[in-house]
Amino acid sequence: MPHTEGHDHDGGVRTVHSAYLPGHDHLHDDEDYGALEDNPIWQQDNVTLHSVGMDIGSSGTQVVFSRLHLRRISEDLTSRYLVVRRETLHRSPVSLTPYADDEHIDAPALGSIIDAAYREAAVEPADVDTGVVILTGEALRRRNSEAIAGVLAERGGELVNASAGHHMEAMLAAYGSGAAQASFESGRRILNVDIGGGTTKLAVLDRGRVAATAAVHIGGRLQVVDDTGRIVRLDPAGGEHAARAGFTWKTGDTVTGEELTRVAESMADALVKAVTADGPPAGVRDLYLTDPLPDLGPIDGVMFSGGVAEYVYGREDTDFGDLGRRLGRALRRRVDSGALPHPLLPAGECIRATALGASEYSVQLSGNTGCVSDPDALLPRRNLQVVRPVHRLGEVVDAAEVEAAIRRHLTALDVTQTGADIALALSWSGLPSHERLLPFARGIRDAVAGRTAAGRPLYVVLDGDVAMTLGRLLREELDVTGDVLVIDGLSLRDFDYVDLGRLRLPSGTVPVTIKSLVFGQDPRR
Repeated sequence: MPHTEGHDHDGGVRTVHSAYLPGHDHLHDDEDYGALEDNPIWQQDNVTLHSVGMDIGSSGTQVVFSRLHLRRISEDLTSRYLVVRRETLHRSPVSLTPYADDEHIDAPALGSIIDAAYREAAVEPADVDTGVVILTGEALRRRNSEAIAGVLAERGGELVNASAGHHMEAMLAAYGSGAAQASFESGRRILNVDIGGGTTKLAVLDRGRVAATAAVHIGGRLQVVDDTGRIVRLDPAGGEHAARAGFTWKTGDTVTGEELTRVAESMADALVKAVTADGPPAGVRDLYLTDPLPDLGPIDGVMFSGGVAEYVYGREDTDFGDLGRRLGRALRRRVDSGALPHPLLPAGECIRATALGASEYSVQLSGNTGCVSDPDALLPRRNLQVVRPVHRLGEVVDAAEVEAAIRRHLTALDVTQTGADIALALSWSGLPSHERLLPFARGIRDAVAGRTAAGRPLYVVLDGDVAMTLGRLLREELDVTGDVLVIDGLSLRDFDYVDLGRLRLPSGTVPVTIKSLVFGQDPRR
């Protein structure tokens, strides 16, 4: 189905959150801000994270290093943290993504690009608090894509997470391009069109919130020719676009500039139809890698990002032997002629949008109340599967109903068979009274009694601000003797995965990265 809430929660990107966990001395927030900033009380409300974003795309690879300052908005008596300052510390050059052949990314060469970026930035992997490796577009199709993402995550730092997915990339591009900020500041509905080497990601921003995302198989590097016009790379989608323009091409064929222009013009027409038609025609619908965008409603402006956007805005003129320049110019003509009937907004970040989004907009901190029985035993953890039972909480909470809802869901997702650790995501609403929280805790305890009896730790993630109280009830009143972690302020879904970082002091925060590990072929195939 179309992603109508920005691919996860509240229109946000896959995020890093935090819970307050007092009394443990592990990783320190040691950023030096001066006399006031040396005050431990100030430091509890202020956290600095060093982040990295790696964008491994169909055509380009780049790395962005950032520093983020987050502050707890204590004046509102809330436990949530907000990013109050973002600084880009280093941007690597954009390198062509290396391929060993048509089916495999060149892992050693790619590793060398990443290593060089860390050296140039004077950053050690151990210094990175969080980050995201994004494999995008056609890079996802390569047979070794999952292994490549894992290798890069390990090279990038312990808490750098390998993620992939069209919706996620669309969202990160919308944030990194500046479209989300422009939408928020102006209150407008903006369409962000991020065109990379293999795919185009679409995102609708409504007053700063990602309202819908999608992706189509249109990109500037689906076909590459050498200086003589001989086709040296032709991805399957590139061949399909050539066929739509009336050509039957294969690798090794020689083509003319006029023929390449015809293919680019056809691609531009298809993209315009994809974002303007009330239900795209069959040929265009086939290009969608996700479900089509829903009815867009009024759009106040369009912003382009990605490598092809450099040509749309006239910021680049070099021809790299692909369709990028021709496609960008064709799209600009359609904007100027009104065929794409939305006002063109000024350029923000173009080729670096996704990497910036991954580095600077994948981080939030929420929840300064939590409970961790043993940080050394429970943290850090990677790739905890999220299990989110559906349950209702009335004025009177029924422990048996909570238990039954959790048990049903564990069985439905076959979690009971695997024995693997999970993150139990639960909703909390209403008064946080002892009379309501105690049966809620009892239902949780009884539902996972078999797991805890077998020595499995209990990880609970809440969307309500009651983690510390719930944790204490489980431990002190309900005699759960195994390891327990309860954090709050997070909204998760089934099939999400979370990584938990080390406890930080003096802020007492635990970074939690919510991600989606999606490695798969084009769903149309």
